[in-house]
Amino acid sequence: VQLVESGGGLVQPGGSLTLSCTASESTFSRWNMFWYRQPPGQERDFVASISSSGGSTNYADSVKGRFTVSRDNAKNTMYLQMSDLKPDDTALYYCQTWTVNGDYRGQGTQVTVSS
Repeated sequence: VQLVESGGGLVQPGGSLTLSCTASESTFSRWNMFWYRQPPGQERDFVASISSSGGSTNYADSVKGRFTVSRDNAKNTMYLQMSDLKPDDTALYYCQTWTVNGDYRGQGTQVTVSS
């Protein structure tokens, strides 16, 4: 199983980005999915999660109201829409899941918020 993130980049404070996480297998539709981020020199933080059907989502307090997680099971892809970005959102963002066959994590995509 491979998870591949994309969509990161450099954005000014107040800007927006949408990240994608694409899985290599259609069993993606059975997995609850998670976004994490790791700021430079810090521990990783939970960002958001979404249930396998997409019917349930959860967010870290720091991103509530600014980030939206969604998924398209037909495309084996999860998204993270980020708006009103702040310098504190600068981090390596990656997706992860835990399945009966093991846990999987992508390589991540860098988001840098700076003027």
